[in-house]
Amino acid sequence: MLLEVQEIEKSYGSHRVLDGVSFTADSGEVVGILGANGAGKTTLLRLVTRLLMPDSGTLLFDGHPLAQDDLTQIGYLPEERGLYRHMRAGEQVVYFAQLKGLSHADAEHAAHDWFDRLGAQDWWRRPVNRLSKGMQQKVQFIAAVVHHPRLLILDEPFSGFDRDNAAMLRDEIRRLSNNGTAILLSTHNLDAASDLCTKTIQL
Repeated sequence: MLLEVQEIEKSYGSHRVLDGVSFTADSGEVVGILGANGAGKTTLLRLVTRLLMPDSGTLLFDGHPLAQDDLTQIGYLPEERGLYRHMRAGEQVVYFAQLKGLSHADAEHAAHDWFDRLGAQDWWRRPVNRLSKGMQQKVQFIAAVVHHPRLLILDEPFSGFDRDNAAMLRDEIRRLSNNGTAILLSTHNLDAASDLCTKTIQL
């Protein structure tokens, strides 16, 4: 099993956000993390990426306790924009890929492949602040997958996309899953995810 979440609890002060959450995600699975705004979806994903630490419970990655070194095998698309606004889009993706352990040459090659795949090559030299919300979301998605992660975490990934781009993203999620990537897909909209998910967790 690639990811095991065992009895995770997390509170902010006296407010219990996650109360004994458990689930697993294996290679090729798309696990839907469902719940209304404020249900704890983003908190759960931040625990898996070690941006937060649980109050109790266990997170296992590939059979061992999730560690900082495992983050090179995890891709994360946050709900909030995590891009440098004045940095060029292509340069930024290459930079993030290098942080995940790719050489500069491999990072640039993989980034160009993804920009081509998503029809975004014209944006390579544009600063992020000159891109539309949908274009920024595409760039952020590329940054999450460019290093070929074994586990991909998507927090409200369809935000900012029109119908055509949402359909494109759905196709890419299916393709990644079919190629063995484990995916956590967080959304408040069950209709957007029901046909993608192999199983769902309700928060």
